[in-house]
Amino acid sequence: MQQTVMTYGSFQAVTPSDTTLINCRAICVGGAGNLTVSKDATSPGVLFTVIAGQTIPVMLEQGRIMATGTTATLMVALA
Repeated sequence: MQQTVMTYGSFQAVTPSDTTLINCRAICVGGAGNLTVSKDATSPGVLFTVIAGQTIPVMLEQGRIMATGTTATLMVALA
């Protein structure tokens, strides 16, 4: 069985915000906690419980990593 390895061409540090829109293909989390992600500017967020070092493969196109409900730290958006 072959394992798929994702590669990314860019990255940026993320400060959670209920209003800032971002584009990414995954979110790398440095510090464990909760991560609230919304697929767009108006949808309610979905809560993920994450561990330190985890990468969440979620594609956001004008989505949000929300401050409300997010306790995870040291996040990087990968695109």
